[in-house]
Amino acid sequence: MIKPASNLQDLRRKIYVKAKADKQHRFWGMYVHVCKYQTLEEAYVKAKSNGGAPGIDGITFKDIEAKGRETFLLGIQEELNNGTYRPEKNRKCEIPKDNGKVRVLGIPTVRDRTVQGALKLIMEAVFEADFCPNNYGYRPKRSPHEALAQVRRSILRGMTSVIDVDLSAYFDNVRHHILLQQVAKRFNDDKVMGLLKLILKAAGSKGVPQGGPLSPLLSNLYLTRIDWMFEKARIQTQEKGYDEINYHRWADDIVILVNPHPTEEWIISRAKQRLSEELNKLQVTMNKDKTKITHVHEGESFGYLGFDFRKAIGKNGNPFVLLTPKKKALINVRKNVKEAIMNNRFMKIKQIIQKVNPILAGWVNFYRVGHSSKAFSNVRDYVEKSIRRLLERRTRKIGHGFGWKKWSSEFIYGVLGLYCDYKIEHLKSTGTK
Repeated sequence: MIKPASNLQDLRRKIYVKAKADKQHRFWGMYVHVCKYQTLEEAYVKAKSNGGAPGIDGITFKDIEAKGRETFLLGIQEELNNGTYRPEKNRKCEIPKDNGKVRVLGIPTVRDRTVQGALKLIMEAVFEADFCPNNYGYRPKRSPHEALAQVRRSILRGMTSVIDVDLSAYFDNVRHHILLQQVAKRFNDDKVMGLLKLILKAAGSKGVPQGGPLSPLLSNLYLTRIDWMFEKARIQTQEKGYDEINYHRWADDIVILVNPHPTEEWIISRAKQRLSEELNKLQVTMNKDKTKITHVHEGESFGYLGFDFRKAIGKNGNPFVLLTPKKKALINVRKNVKEAIMNNRFMKIKQIIQKVNPILAGWVNFYRVGHSSKAFSNVRDYVEKSIRRLLERRTRKIGHGFGWKKWSSEFIYGVLGLYCDYKIEHLKSTGTK
């Protein structure tokens, strides 16, 4: 058991340090920390800041605040302490995908989100000490931009044969018994294990639902053995300090990069074989039709985290990696902007722009680290024309054109406040593996 700390941050730090120092240690007495009011309140605040729709009970954060946050949290604490807490089923929410299929989210109630968040705060402190550096997804102080920088670094270091891995419905197929075995290697606490079983069971017989606070941590943990397998392969195949293979993962998005030299061809086939073998042990299926090998040094490109990667030669004759937003990324943001305008078309123009701006800001902030100037110009032009067209229709019986002379850019961006920060930033290099 970890001795009580003055605050939650100190407690998590103590747990992390112990887990990092002793890889075989199994933590006990952790349930009491999950049940602390401070832990529950921190989990609630995090869930509230993320927003989101209510669960199957229809209760919103606004409803809870109206009745009293403290009363709500004390009620949860009492249920956890006396063993009467039972999670409700998740509310299913279907999100359309680009291929015409849907991604099913499992939305827990606010009550269950709070409990999951509290459990995550304690479990995360342990498993962060166990996670491999090549795993970037949904981890503290990690970002998709770091993953992009690492992939670019591997390409520039000569690993230009790329295995672009696609896992079939990964989150839906996580096996609970295997996951619980992995957790039990670090937790010797029946109450923690019992709570985790209740949470998993509420989501179904298998899988971790996308939509719950605990799911990213659990899905990361499930693939940790594969992360370390490829880190070991990277070290073992090094030649004079240079990597022959590298592996990068963000959630279930995996790329394996290999030196294309003929003497290293065996590494590609061996990597695919070992990946398949380990995935089979986890009962996760690799989509063989969508898992492809791309040869970047031959001018081919591959996609990762919304960007297309290809190698290019600069004006100075030096090679660089060209990162451009995928075509479907442009289609999606334009679609989202159009829907925001149409759904709020009866509002005032400034109110419509307030709906559009967060969409643009989120999209641009993600893609501004690439060679995205052309894509940004495309999106900015589309959005400005959409707003101009709306202005024209409201000031004429039959709206035609875009009112270039009538509405200046200063008016569109300055007075109306349309988002205009399309500045490109350099993707920061990193020296880690």
